Amino acid sequence: MTDHIVKAFDEELAELTERIARMGGLAEKLLTDAVLALNRADESLAREVIAMDEQIDVLEREIEELAVVTIARRQPMATDLREIMTAIKVSSDLERTGDLAKNIAKRVLAIRGGTSLRKAVLGIDRMSGMALIQLCRVLDSYAQRDVDGALEVWRQDSDLDAMYTSIFRELLTYMMEDPRNISAATHLLFAAKNVERIGDHTTNIAEMIYYLVEGEPLREARPKKDRSSFATVDVPGDV
Repeated sequence: MTDHIVKAFDEELAELTERIARMGGLAEKLLTDAVLALNRADESLAREVIAMDEQIDVLEREIEELAVVTIARRQPMATDLREIMTAIKVSSDLERTGDLAKNIAKRVLAIRGGTSLRKAVLGIDRMSGMALIQLCRVLDSYAQRDVDGALEVWRQDSDLDAMYTSIFRELLTYMMEDPRNISAATHLLFAAKNVERIGDHTTNIAEMIYYLVEGEPLREARPKKDRSSFATVDVPGDV
């Protein structure tokens, strides 16, 4: 390619990276505000989160369109093609992250007025803090093409799974102890699961960074500690 074409191609790749960064910043804000709304029973903030999700959707469409045009125009190969395909996949994971944050905000509106299950809410708050740190780190790793940083995030996903399982057990206990807790506890269960799923999408991004830099998929089995499917609780009166 001529110097002019190479420069134009580099600019297109840089534009993809810049839009991913904007998507990532929005995803971080949506998660932060959604859980803050849950913690404060702030319905106004929850509605802002729901409305803001559209901005992430728009950016995803822009990234897909730019990627398709770049592929058609430049016909990239090897590393260049991986750059574009990774951007498409990362934007998809960030779009899903925004959707999951929006879903948490919807739970705030469903609970209406908050809940007396404050311990569980605080647990979700701590869990989201961990998820947010992982999301920030993986986005930094993507920007810097840092495989080691991405793998560190990838390995820490099991910690988020373990925290989710703990919250799952706790909420299940509340529901069994008092049927009046069932409605609020169910909404909190969905909120916690949304945070856990955000961790999964963060892990997806980490795997894509490995593929981008190394040129092959990460074949090691993903570490998981989500035991909610097998969770048991001590029911009062059981022998």
